[in-house]
Amino acid sequence: MYYEIRRYQVRAGRREEWVCYMEDVVIPFQASLGMDVTASFVDAQDEDGYVWIRRFEDEAQSEALYAAVYQHDRWKNEIGPVVHGLLIPEKSVVTRVIPTPASPLR
Repeated sequence: MYYEIRRYQVRAGRREEWVCYMEDVVIPFQASLGMDVTASFVDAQDEDGYVWIRRFEDEAQSEALYAAVYQHDRWKNEIGPVVHGLLIPEKSVVTRVIPTPASPLR
């Protein structure tokens, strides 16, 4: 099992709009397709920073969920374009982490 920590840079002054879109549209959509979104944060030190975390059982599940979400017509035609309009995609950072043996997230 592993987690994916995704750090995004939102376009200047649009973080509140982004958080609303994430909470009202993106997270519910992804969860409806089986994605395990475990956390959502705003960066306390960067007024345009946002972080969220997703959990995967293994690589096979990750690949299946990525396909289900990002190949879905709703993502391609509706959600994805809004996401790309609110974020600065080239500043996104995705880190894959594995909990240590004593981690409560294991």
